[in-house]
Amino acid sequence: MPRYTGEVTTTPARGGRPRSDRARIAVLHAVDDLLVEVGYAAMTMKGIAERAGVGRQTVYRWWSTKAEILFEATIIDAAGELAPGPRETTAEDLAAYLEAVARFLTVSAAGAAYRALLGEAQHDPAVATMLATTDLLGDSARPVIERAIDRGDLPAETDLDQAVAHLVGPLFFRIVSGYQGGSLSPRGLASHFVRCAQRVLAP
Repeated sequence: MPRYTGEVTTTPARGGRPRSDRARIAVLHAVDDLLVEVGYAAMTMKGIAERAGVGRQTVYRWWSTKAEILFEATIIDAAGELAPGPRETTAEDLAAYLEAVARFLTVSAAGAAYRALLGEAQHDPAVATMLATTDLLGDSARPVIERAIDRGDLPAETDLDQAVAHLVGPLFFRIVSGYQGGSLSPRGLASHFVRCAQRVLAP
């Protein structure tokens, strides 16, 4: 999983105490490594603390559960992995984004973490509530759709939430469900999305 090499500022922990950047990043690295090595189910707060070289009380001062740590690490990684940058045309822009989503969900360690949390959310209401606080895929898709609107390739009155569902939904379903029927590619989905935009996405 990508390491956190960008600038990290000190952020307040619960209760107003500042986080130590070095310890925080060590914990985020540790949860990445342990997910790959032992899997989500076998991961423990004790193991995370030991791998990070910090005390368990330090970890618990900032996060309540391993899911919270993994979710924070996933959000940080996804911010870079799901932002391939604008392309010259809307079709290329959408295809590049969907290719990034496909990589994220199939080969990225951050995507593996996200899928692990999605699975855990099916029987852990606390994890489900936590995931619902951030629209990870939707937040990354909206700038791409907004660029298409600015270019005039989508109606100005396009409902962004509906557009996100149409753009991301089919690929997300295929990958997460493991369905293998038919053929579906990011470029094909991007072309279909543009063709259907005028008819489907306007209110």
